[in-house]
Amino acid sequence: MTEATWTKNDIPSQEGKYVIVTGASNGIGWHTALELARAGADVTIAARNNLKATDAAQKISEEVPNAKVRVGILDLSNPASVHDFVDARNNLSLPTDILINNAGVMALPNRRESVDGHELQFATNVLGPYRLTALLLPTLLRSAGPRLVTVASGTHAMGGPVPIRDLDSKAVYKPIKVYAKTKLANILVAREIQRRTGSRLLSVIAHPGAAKTNLFADTSKLMLLSVFALYPFLQNADMGAEPSLMAATASGLKPGGYYGPGGFMKLRGHPVEDKTSPIADDIVAGQKLIADLERISGIKMPL
Repeated sequence: MTEATWTKNDIPSQEGKYVIVTGASNGIGWHTALELARAGADVTIAARNNLKATDAAQKISEEVPNAKVRVGILDLSNPASVHDFVDARNNLSLPTDILINNAGVMALPNRRESVDGHELQFATNVLGPYRLTALLLPTLLRSAGPRLVTVASGTHAMGGPVPIRDLDSKAVYKPIKVYAKTKLANILVAREIQRRTGSRLLSVIAHPGAAKTNLFADTSKLMLLSVFALYPFLQNADMGAEPSLMAATASGLKPGGYYGPGGFMKLRGHPVEDKTSPIADDIVAGQKLIADLERISGIKMPL
């Protein structure tokens, strides 16, 4: 990468590319989908709520009249929903050029479980994206230049120790700690996928810094207090999407690289290459986590 400032205006043409953005009905995901559609990509907004997803697609079409935008219903915490989404995707008989795993929940104030009995942050942030990625990987590898973008968080540094234990947080549930653990898991999975695919796929990690999104609508009091303290430094969702857009489209990125805001305390600003905590590049931890996810989901990473 050059040291010149990267902005969304640097997105090259995405004509002919098929892109999936999870959690794209609002916030960072929506702005990511908007700019990729503006650049010519065929974008699928994958979201839990059909009404919200349809409204999000309509808003993109209003801003970009010739946008190619679709809607896919996807609840990452529900295995049946993930399988249904992938089946519908496969019926299109097209390669997937870019998969952006953006959707997530953050520091839920109380421990909840998914329909199949897993702690909800783990189910939504880790197990669901793993299942989706593993099932879509054959279509990704059919692309001439596939990319997998994983949206993580600077909180991953608090997610140790590694290898990660108690994935369902049954022994103890601390909202922010559990969220951090899922973000650490995201990075470990993304880098293990990069190691397994080699040059066949580019797996890149992005983090938005601190951005104003609806993640704060259902979170712990401690997280809300932290946000209140940082509020003057929060950037809008439009800027929060830039690291994801850079990860999805920029040239010269490092395989398994980590990109986020380069401004104040790495909370805001245009994206630059960043460094993860050393625990996030533990190869053994990544291998063990993939093995755990394969066992829990019953889906082998097809590599």
